[in-house]
Amino acid sequence: MKEFIVNQNDAGQRLDKFLTKAARNLPHSLLYKGIRLKRIKVNGRRCLPNQKLAPGDRIELYLNDEFFEEELSLPFLSAPPSINVLYEDGNLLLADKPCGLVVHEDSENTADTLIRRVQHYLYKKGEYRPKEEASFAPALCNRIDRNTCGIVIIAKNAEALRILNEKIKNRELIKKYLCLVRGRMPEPHALLTGYLKKDSARNKVDILDIPQQGYLKILTEYVVLEEKNGFSLLEVTLHTGRTHQIRAHLAHIGHPILGDGKYGVNREDKKLGYKFQALCSYQLTFSFSGGAGILEYLSGRTFELPEVWFREDFENGRLSRD
Repeated sequence: MKEFIVNQNDAGQRLDKFLTKAARNLPHSLLYKGIRLKRIKVNGRRCLPNQKLAPGDRIELYLNDEFFEEELSLPFLSAPPSINVLYEDGNLLLADKPCGLVVHEDSENTADTLIRRVQHYLYKKGEYRPKEEASFAPALCNRIDRNTCGIVIIAKNAEALRILNEKIKNRELIKKYLCLVRGRMPEPHALLTGYLKKDSARNKVDILDIPQQGYLKILTEYVVLEEKNGFSLLEVTLHTGRTHQIRAHLAHIGHPILGDGKYGVNREDKKLGYKFQALCSYQLTFSFSGGAGILEYLSGRTFELPEVWFREDFENGRLSRD
């Protein structure tokens, strides 16, 4: 027999969704059979797969121990606990992700990822205790490409994760990007419209100026902050969030981002010392239009990275990095 006590982070989930994560060795067919035959109970009573769990609920599984014989795995310990923290409180953390670091484990099974670094960091602080969590782990609320740097939001508890996911879906978080592009922009400020289609086989996107079947509309706004030596420093706001949108859209209009090996002038950029794309998610505003529960205190607040590597290079007249 196995027993789980539902904590605050696990509450609000369906019973079957909770058990899928808490008892990973239990086949789905046996899970539903166990509920049907009353070999799985909640608070000593018959339960249903879609039953919502509350804090303190006791889940009893009268099943063979072999389905629960699993040592606690802590894969995040393989990553260093070093992260650049822009802001942190009891509910969330804003991390400054460096270029070259993936946010999640990828197809190459990269062990050193941002989420593993964050989990290791919180584990060392005593804020993440896996033995006490049946199904929750600190989670990323947004992602950025490996070779893009900038702000990534991490939820420390299930309620914060739920709220942030909802606010992001409703576009109540405003992200601004800095990027360094080739050439002089046609206008000091513009809202670009295009149509994007992802080619998964090439891990690349194509952009058109006119609508076509299979292409999604994109809106990319930019403001020129400064121009110098044939390059432009831009602040970009996404009004749609598509794969590689900023990189591909700017390249499409003839102004690729420096260091962008996929859409840019790769050979020339490398001569300038740009191994990574000069693109940074540098500013985040919590622009909540409705109630935000435990995160209400963040409403209206803006967080900005104090330094962005390519901005310093540009403003100091340097266009190369060691």
